[in-house]
Amino acid sequence: AKAHPGMVVAAAFDRAEIINDRLQTREYAMDTCEVILDFTIASASVELAKACADHGGPALVIGSTGLSAADERVLRAAAKRIPIVRSGNYSLGINVLQELVRQAARALPAADWDIEITEAHHRRKIDAPSGTALMLGEAAAGARGVALDDVAVRGRDGITGPRVEGTIGFSVLRGGGIVGEHAVTFASEEEIITFSHSARDRSLFARGALQAALWVRGRERGLYDMADVLGFAKEV
Repeated sequence: AKAHPGMVVAAAFDRAEIINDRLQTREYAMDTCEVILDFTIASASVELAKACADHGGPALVIGSTGLSAADERVLRAAAKRIPIVRSGNYSLGINVLQELVRQAARALPAADWDIEITEAHHRRKIDAPSGTALMLGEAAAGARGVALDDVAVRGRDGITGPRVEGTIGFSVLRGGGIVGEHAVTFASEEEIITFSHSARDRSLFARGALQAALWVRGRERGLYDMADVLGFAKEV
């Protein structure tokens, strides 16, 4: 952020009981900042969204993953009062990948093309599948006009029987210091298409989040994602 023209880190905060010469209170940040970037955990993000909505701002960029359906409802309610960018991944490359997956799923019929999503992360990641994998799954399911929860298969074990047509499978690997690997495979009887992305340095997520922060500053209230930030057309 220090190297980004026109951007100033005006405040930083953590849990309420942690205040020192580098960290301020949440209330100070809400009073001081135009945008707050939040990459914590689901429960903290939901509480922050409610607090900012009640305060009348600032805008939010949220990158926490593992949000429940109830958490998502809270974010949508908060976004009726303040602008919020919410994404499972702020990599510009991943968001381009998401758009490619959406186009492929729309073009390739479920009767002939199976979809499998694989992801790998470091041993310290606490949720699975990753928010990015679910984001890619949502893109594929939405393009086919179905809800991801209705077609997702998050694990296979034992005698599973043949694959159910139209399902979207997820496979997860956790180990070592893997930054982030994602691949979406479209498989038919005759051919296979795979879209993949590898994260090499965590700074790429920061750059995307800063781009989102600059974009959301001064926006109308609403819930946005990186497709909005990058200007991708959305179906009405």
